Amino acid sequence: MDFERKPLIGMVHLRPLPGSYLYDGDLDGVIEAALRDAKTIEKAGFDAVMVENFGDVPFPKYVDKTTVASFAAVAKAIRDEVSLPLGINVLRNDGIAAYSIAYAVKADFIRVNVLSGVAYTDQGVIEGIAHELARLRKLLPSKIQVFADVHVKHAVHFFDFEDAIRDTVERGLADAVVVSGKATGKPVDVERLALAKKVSPVPVIVGSGTTYDNIPELWRHADGFIVGTWIKRDGKVENEVSLERAERLVYLAKNLRH
Repeated sequence: MDFERKPLIGMVHLRPLPGSYLYDGDLDGVIEAALRDAKTIEKAGFDAVMVENFGDVPFPKYVDKTTVASFAAVAKAIRDEVSLPLGINVLRNDGIAAYSIAYAVKADFIRVNVLSGVAYTDQGVIEGIAHELARLRKLLPSKIQVFADVHVKHAVHFFDFEDAIRDTVERGLADAVVVSGKATGKPVDVERLALAKKVSPVPVIVGSGTTYDNIPELWRHADGFIVGTWIKRDGKVENEVSLERAERLVYLAKNLRH
């Protein structure tokens, strides 16, 4: 990932996959919707695309084999038809599944919600998986980068933020850190983002809440942006990606780069 240009990473939020509670029996429909959003993100001029099993509520901490297989099928379809760098995020915290899928489909990066430390979430207590993921990366060497959340959204944290950054990078071996707001679509605290940029020796990515209005302010402190909610039709996360909104954000980012 070229962080010199402060990349825009567009989210493909998958409809419920086989094995999840809300799955409707139409895997072809899941793939078609994902491809449509990924192609829209590419056409708009984004720098990368990331796929996430957003529809699989209620989320397990770690997914089953059915989810891994169906997720891989969707990711492979995107890999075959979209030329952008591809990322994988398996909710709630299955970095092992994410890396396995990424390795199989030749994706470029993964996102891990809790790489180091402990998070108190609606799925219960989630513990870091840095050791298990490092073992897998040793077993299956690749250029897949690990983007790790620090104080991930939809969670409560009791570890100091600065210490969490250092642990995630120095002891968790993250290639980049992700800083988000409190929930999906919620803006990041600018002071916290600036602190992360000051402390982190690796790139800092905004993980939620980036909009057309706030990206100029965030630009000074961030090395990249994961954008999902704002580029959806009407800015609603449940809708499809809007080409017009995505292109507006890309146009602004181009101006900010210059």
